[in-house]
Amino acid sequence: MPTGKIVKSLRELYYVQSGGSVFPCKGRGNFRKKKITPLVGDDVEFNIDENEEGYILEIHKRKNEFVRPPIANIDQAIIVASVVEPDFKPLLLDRFLVLIESKSLQPVIVFTKTDLLDDDKKQEIEKYKQAYEELGYQVVMGSSKIDHSLEEVSTFLEGKTSVIAGQSGVGKSSMLNALEPNLQLETNQISKSLGRGKHTTRHVELIEMYGGLVADTPGFSALEFQGLELDELPDCFPEMREFGEECKFRGCLHNKEPKCAVKQAVEDGDIPRFRYEDYLHFLHEIQNRKPRY
Repeated sequence: MPTGKIVKSLRELYYVQSGGSVFPCKGRGNFRKKKITPLVGDDVEFNIDENEEGYILEIHKRKNEFVRPPIANIDQAIIVASVVEPDFKPLLLDRFLVLIESKSLQPVIVFTKTDLLDDDKKQEIEKYKQAYEELGYQVVMGSSKIDHSLEEVSTFLEGKTSVIAGQSGVGKSSMLNALEPNLQLETNQISKSLGRGKHTTRHVELIEMYGGLVADTPGFSALEFQGLELDELPDCFPEMREFGEECKFRGCLHNKEPKCAVKQAVEDGDIPRFRYEDYLHFLHEIQNRKPRY
């Protein structure tokens, strides 16, 4: 039985790449009864019948998956954050980082539109860049023009399946077009009234690029921490994984507990205060979320 990977999902057709060819397939009839939904990125077994119609018969075990966007088996996430138009928001970037860390993925941060910064803003963004790099994150400074930063981004793609994350209008599709001009992905300008862009990608698709696969998706529309528990949140912050081992009490949430090494590290300047404030914001959000039944 042939095996392959789903590289595109459009309506109820799944396009399976196998042996250099792509086969349009439908899901097996009992998938719906078992509440199984094939996802782009799935490794599958499929069959082509005498009418040359393809059917996915089995989905191999996933190492990870996202609900929105619906995609599976990702190796890394490239988080695109513009520094202007829309303005940079550390809270939003940290929200993406928490979601990525919760899936045990390697994040790469790409700041876009840096050529549009004035001198004061440039210094501010440089401080954020340094802070994230000191936390162990890879950070690329990109401009709105094609430059050396694209070459730097391309080095992260080889041999990996990557997903592009970031709010609408930050330049995700523009970056992919610059990396692979033949794509000609649709892009839109920022809405001046809303301060954000429109979604231009309407389906999930894996694109071969620089020896790897890159997912062009409609974006991360579910940024709530619905599947994340309170005791899991500190593990999504690398600095808290490090300093949390020195806390007096096991299971310390680094909020109101005494002799908390994380809070002390914030006071000592070893943990950026903005990161700790974002952590508390997410902690309270999880504490106050309404249960889903």
